[in-house]
Amino acid sequence: MSNDKFLQLENIYKTFPLAGGKEYQAVVDVNLNIRKNEIISIIGHSGCGKSTLLNMIAGLDSQTQGNIILNNKEITGPGPERAVVFQNHSLLPWLTVYQNIEMAVKKVMPELSSSELRQRVEKFVSMVNLDHAKDKFPGGISGGMKQRVGIARALSIKPDVLLMDEPFGALDSLTRANLQEHLMRIQQSVQNTVIIITHDIDEAVLLSDRVIMMTNGPEATIGEILEVNLPRPRDRVSLQSDKEYIRCREAILEFLYKKFAKDHE
Repeated sequence: MSNDKFLQLENIYKTFPLAGGKEYQAVVDVNLNIRKNEIISIIGHSGCGKSTLLNMIAGLDSQTQGNIILNNKEITGPGPERAVVFQNHSLLPWLTVYQNIEMAVKKVMPELSSSELRQRVEKFVSMVNLDHAKDKFPGGISGGMKQRVGIARALSIKPDVLLMDEPFGALDSLTRANLQEHLMRIQQSVQNTVIIITHDIDEAVLLSDRVIMMTNGPEATIGEILEVNLPRPRDRVSLQSDKEYIRCREAILEFLYKKFAKDHE
């Protein structure tokens, strides 16, 4: 199988029913091939169908028309080969950091021995630099640390695709930058595909191999696909004066605020 045909969205439409027998066409005619081991950002104004697309790839919602195919298998519902990280980390407050990750691994990999389970959980606790906090409960750690636990928990089940719906949107700028660095480092280590929804132009360029720019809804679709030709690992400070970084940033600004400007968000 070609890496270019790893995850395919073919002729995707999504319609939501409204009162009075009316319908709302959220997304129309979305076609996209997502490569293995790449980071994709989906960006666009509110209401452009970003989360709708992500939920369909996750199997949390179904498309009205079209096919979503992962590794030559059609997606018809949730599965362990896809993990989702939302803006609200969804940690269980009565479990420690370690136990929140352990629970996910136990569910997906019941065949592991107790020592294999412990090694796997500890590996992902360490990967997000939370060894010092593994016995703490969610109520006793910061928002950024909670999101790191959410990322570790998602990655611990060894998904082929990590889906992230504005995972850093509620965090302050320094914490957000820290987690972006964590994500890039971890993705280079585990080599999976990451699809991230964001409103942040700099985040999209910094993280992504390609940026998917959505037109405005209703009847939103892919307007442009931007290739980000920047080598990895990436350093946010040196990128600020990089010609390719500036080109990509300007292309997204042009798309969002000239071609598809919105008066009200």
